[in-house]
Amino acid sequence: MLRRGLLRPLVTGVGIVALQLLSASSAFAYFVTVSANAVCTDGVPVINYTVGSWTLNVAGTNTAVNVLFNGTVVDTQPFVLPTNSFSGSKPAPAGATSVTVTAIGAGVWGDGFTGTGNPASTTVTIPTDCEEIAANGRFTGGPNAIEIGGAKVTTGLQIHCHPKDPSVNFEINWGGGENFHLTDVTTVSCFDSPTVTPQPPKAPVDTIVATGFGTLNGLAGFTIEFTLVDSGEPDNKRTDQMRILIYTTGNPADVKLNVPLQNISAGNIQAHYDQPHSGNGNK
Repeated sequence: MLRRGLLRPLVTGVGIVALQLLSASSAFAYFVTVSANAVCTDGVPVINYTVGSWTLNVAGTNTAVNVLFNGTVVDTQPFVLPTNSFSGSKPAPAGATSVTVTAIGAGVWGDGFTGTGNPASTTVTIPTDCEEIAANGRFTGGPNAIEIGGAKVTTGLQIHCHPKDPSVNFEINWGGGENFHLTDVTTVSCFDSPTVTPQPPKAPVDTIVATGFGTLNGLAGFTIEFTLVDSGEPDNKRTDQMRILIYTTGNPADVKLNVPLQNISAGNIQAHYDQPHSGNGNK
């Protein structure tokens, strides 16, 4: 039988170890991860980035996380469950040949901690051979629905490299009833990546990056940012890629759908030479 004098230090020691483990677990919640790459978008170098929290629980949420290019803040978004992550694209600083992309906590963590936590950085090389491509391409999807990250793009997808082309069709369903319908393309950039060869058929472009407005469940007031990449025919190896970000136009922090750039899991993205259409200024 342990004497009371020996038991007390033992209990105290166990309490200290438990506290240390709890502190270590909380510390991991404040780690931030970042990945980035630089591509040419309509003749301009653009940096794509994805920022995440090391911890996928409440403690890893944050009301505001800053993204910096060479020390200058270019974006601020929250970490929100279930992913505690977000993606974005911004033009590279003018004249830069390399850029350090940094992500750092700037708000309140889910457990009430208000420190910056442990930031993360990565350096990307900026392409110097970006060449502007005229608005002479279009993208379609099919013959079946495109699936990616739990979202499904319905059949009939059609996006042109000219923002005012009226023949646009882009509809997304997810989450057991959520529906977004693109109504207006506001910005669009198409380019031909030297690392992508979409065959067949031949096309002047293979990547489109665009933004637009649309309706969510029939209600207006929502913005979409998306990227489509045609990497070739499926042939049982789906390498076409897509990125989707949908949020409330008046409150970009209110994200409705965030699918980072990744390979699609079903369907096919196809780039084409554009066809003449009346009313789009691209005849």
